[in-house]
Amino acid sequence: MVTETAQSKRPIRWHIAVFLAPAVLIYTAVMILPLFGTLQLSLYKTIDGVRQFVGLDNFRTLFGDPRWSASFWNALGNNLWFFVIHMLVQNPIGIALAAILSHPRLRFAAFYRTAIFVPTVLSFVVVGFIWKLILSPLWGVAPWMMGLVGLKSWFTPWLGKEEYALTALGLISVWQFVGIPMMLIYAALLSIPDEVIEAAEIDGITGASQFWKIKLPLILPSIGIISILTFVGNFNAFDLIYSAQGAMAGPNYSTDILGTFLYRTFFGFQLQLGDPNMGATIASMMFFIILAGVCVYLFAIQTRLRRYQF
Repeated sequence: MVTETAQSKRPIRWHIAVFLAPAVLIYTAVMILPLFGTLQLSLYKTIDGVRQFVGLDNFRTLFGDPRWSASFWNALGNNLWFFVIHMLVQNPIGIALAAILSHPRLRFAAFYRTAIFVPTVLSFVVVGFIWKLILSPLWGVAPWMMGLVGLKSWFTPWLGKEEYALTALGLISVWQFVGIPMMLIYAALLSIPDEVIEAAEIDGITGASQFWKIKLPLILPSIGIISILTFVGNFNAFDLIYSAQGAMAGPNYSTDILGTFLYRTFFGFQLQLGDPNMGATIASMMFFIILAGVCVYLFAIQTRLRRYQF
């Protein structure tokens, strides 16, 4: 009886709703409503100036029409390669840098962390323009710098060749954002209890062996989070490609990704007229791809990584 009375007199915590309300309202206005608006727009088509409901016809056009499907699959394939570059280059380098910078005897570690993280806060436009100047065969410094080490014969206009342009842009993006996985893994390494490290040292596990056998399994959850953030970020990529190669994502659409394909379709570019309905269809497919990737991570990967959490 006393327990029921105490529960009935428990105060309602209205302050929680008050504090959450501004964030929920802003997120709903900026993210949720535009998302549903995009999904709705993909189900309509403007015919003779009249907006008509066509159901999934726009999706059938995207996958069934050879002109649309060729561009979509080309952009999707480029997006996948862009993501693979970040997974195989950016994240391993970030983990290695974090392991080095977390060494207690390393001098000037704070300076190194800052220097590596600074490119992350730079504008995409600045990064794209600077690297176009650096890699330019006419006035760039890359040929001269490669000549200093005897590698000038290896230089080629990477951003101007179809087989190299996307990889070059991917590596530029890696240079800009490698500081993010470095800092996240660095924080995860610092959170490992000292007792675990001391026990490993007592057992004679030190140096690189300690990282591979002790630290790496313990930071796997953080690596999983970095991987899904990389996936979402790369399938939302647009700025660097647009600033470096323009909306046409040249040469010959070799750097075209879903973001630039969406931009040209929705807003139009040069002789191509904008089609908001097909643009919304492409945006919806981007949302479904990202949603599928996040679900795979949450239900197939994260559940297996929980065993390594403290």
